[in-house]
Parts: sequence; C-alpha cells; structure tokens
Amino acid sequence: MPIRPVVPTSQTRGGAFTRRTLLAGAAAGAAVLPLAACSSPIAAGIAGAPLNPETLVFWNLFGGGDGVRMQTMEDGYAKQHGGSSALQATTFAWGNPYYSKVTLATVGNKPPDVAIAHLTRAKPLWDGDLLDPITEDDLASVGLSASDFNQKAWTAQKTDGKNICIPLDTHPFVLFYNVDVCQKAGLIDADGKLKDLNGLENFEAAMAAVAKVTGGTALNVANVVPETATPWRFFWTMYNQIEGATPFISDGGAKLTVNEDAYGKVTEMTQKWVQNGWLNKALDYATAQSLMFDGKAGFFMQGEWEISTAQSIKGLKFGMVPIPQLFDKPATQADSHTFILPKKDRTPEQRKAHMLFIKQMLEQSLTWAEGGHVPAYMPTFDSQQYKDLTPQSNYASAAETAVFDDAAWYGGSGSTFEGLVGAQLALVQQGSSSPAQALSAIKGQLATYLNTPSPL
Repeated sequence: MPIRPVVPTSQTRGGAFTRRTLLAGAAAGAAVLPLAACSSPIAAGIAGAPLNPETLVFWNLFGGGDGVRMQTMEDGYAKQHGGSSALQATTFAWGNPYYSKVTLATVGNKPPDVAIAHLTRAKPLWDGDLLDPITEDDLASVGLSASDFNQKAWTAQKTDGKNICIPLDTHPFVLFYNVDVCQKAGLIDADGKLKDLNGLENFEAAMAAVAKVTGGTALNVANVVPETATPWRFFWTMYNQIEGATPFISDGGAKLTVNEDAYGKVTEMTQKWVQNGWLNKALDYATAQSLMFDGKAGFFMQGEWEISTAQSIKGLKFGMVPIPQLFDKPATQADSHTFILPKKDRTPEQRKAHMLFIKQMLEQSLTWAEGGHVPAYMPTFDSQQYKDLTPQSNYASAAETAVFDDAAWYGGSGSTFEGLVGAQLALVQQGSSSPAQALSAIKGQLATYLNTPSPL
C-alpha cells in the first residue's frame, strides 16, 4: 500500500485552527526531546535549539554517489568562506521523510537557510506557503539570471508567475546499452557508437537482434513491487511521445485527464514486448541492471544516476543515450534537483549570502555532472569540460525533451501518485493485469485523491 505523504499546508486567514497550526504545534512539542539540547541544524530546525547565526544551514536528501559529490561541493563552498564553521549540511532519508522534515521545520519557524527539493515536490511546498520566491533582484545580486539555466527546467519551476526554486540539474530516464552485446547484434557503427534506434519498427528490430545474441531478453525495465517508480517513468516517457497525449492528472490533481487511447497504445506495446521475449516480465531494480551489465540483456532503461554503478563493474563496456523516439515526438520523463529558500525572516545580507551559496554550488556543477545528472547551469553545460565528459554528455540532449510529472499535492518524485499508478503499470508488464484492468484500478485508487480538496 502506498504511503500517503505528509502534505505541507498553509494557515487560513482569520487565525482558524488548520493543519499548519497542528504541525506548528508538533514542531514546538519537539523541544522536549533530547535533540533540543544540541546546537545542530536538525535540532535548530525541528526543536528550536540555538545555532551560530554566521553558519549557513543546508539540508539535502542525497545518499550514495550523489551524497559523496554533494559533500565535495559543500567542502568547496566552505573553503571559500573560512572553513567548516561556515556551513552545516545535513542529509536526511530520501523521499517523504525528507519532505516531512522540511515541512515541520518551516511551519515551526526554524527551517534551514537553503534546502534541496525535487522540482515536482517544490510545487506542493510552494502551494503550502512554505517557500520564499526568488526574485530577479535576488538572482542579479549574485550575478545570475534566468538565461543561465536550462529553459525546460527553468520554465517548469515557474509557478504563479514566480520563481520558486533554482534548478541544479535535470535527471532524465535514459537508455543504457551493453557495447559487446550490441556489437554482436550489429548495432554499433564504424565510429563505435550505437546506431540510430528511433522509430518503433526500428527499435523493435534492434530488440529482436539483441534477443538472438542474449538468448533471452533484449531490454530490462525494473517492475517488481515495491519498484513502482521505474514503470511510471517508462510509461510517462512513451506516453508523452504520442501526439495528443494529455496530462494524466490536472487542476492540481483534482481531475483524471489521461488520454486513454495513448495509454492503451503504450501498455499494449509493453505487453507485446514481454510476449515476444524482448522485455523482462518481472525483475527487481538491482537484477534488471545487473543482467544488462552481465551481458544477459543488451538494453536497460533507468535514471542516469546508475552511471556510477555501471562504472564500478570491472570490464564492462557500456554506453548511454537518450530514450529513442518511438512515436510522434521526442519526450523523456525527468525531474530536477533544485535549491529552495524555505520561508523565513532574512535580512538583505542573509538573503544575499544564501543566494551566494547557491551560486557557488552551481559553479561546481561539473562535479555534480560526473554522477550522471545533466547540469541545469548553462555555463557548465556549454563548457568544453562537460562536452568532453562521456558518456554523460552523450545523453545531454534529453534535458531538452524533459517531461515533468503533473503538479498535484499527492504527486511528484517518490509520491503517492507515483507509487499507486506505477504499481498498476508494473502489473501490466508482469502480465498480471490487462491494460484495461490496470486503468480501472488506477481510477478506483486515485478516486480518493481526486475527490479530496487539496489541503494546501
């Protein structure tokens, strides 16, 4: 069963009791915990403990290779500002726990100075009146402007005519390929690159050729519950390549507006691929990628962050490219990690210092790009250093065809929507549900959320 996220809410006018006042009371009650005795950013944010006012507090949700790279960037900032005392950075568990902590700290009036949020999760925070807008003057104060950013991500973050966050990257769904397998299948050209796989017939012919080499599947896409994010990313990529594809949900998550013909086209194609033996029927996340790495599949679709895993496999020759255009137009499911300014009182000097932190982290975007994410900061994206970074730069164009999840109070990366819909799409791939049965289940399970007014 998907976990319902803690939803940030705003206080109603007139001082009425609201979910926000309830959360604020919970934040105040946290002061009785032993944590209150600590002068850490966690204690300061949740329990109200004192913190050195000269120390910038930064929260993020990065683990693994991303966490290591982010720490390197944090160290780079600290060195420019006198050492470790300049910055207190805290990493929390990914997903709903993280956003719950940001919400709780902000309604308790003790948020971090700067935090990371997925672009799709920043929108509910904004709707809950939990973010400070970022003005053109804020950008200009540290030498930034809207033109410094990937315009897909920059446009996507604009809400109510305001800048609600600053994109650090775009992280798209991409196609990994095993070079040795694809070479045997005749899919590597004279320059050692993967041949053009655009067009449904062309891609299906390539999968048939790869399957002959592997004696098994050609393409792996993780789909065993609880892996629900990948089936959603796969579907949302293919669905948005179809002309006439509509938002899955609209009006802030109040209406189901999926184009059922386009839905059927993608889900029926998925089951056809499984029946033909080209696409795996049931694999968990780790196995889906390991079989491609081991040469038992030629292709693997996943977020580009798995580049670090692929690079750790001794002797593996692999490449990465954007998801091929199989239908009418290019499209790629994606999200962005962004910097947000949680709502708090800031002096003009503090505001500029917080913006400077963001600017100096952006200036280290090449370090971030090494982990696979496409830089949203154009001076890095356009640099020769990034162009020379392969295979990362080989799929950089996917940032231009990015399609973000529909805005909803229960949506976004790691959300209830993603878990609920992704689980049904996984059952389609497994052959446990027909496309019609899955859509019926989606409609039934979404009904509660569609018919519940946003609490924001």
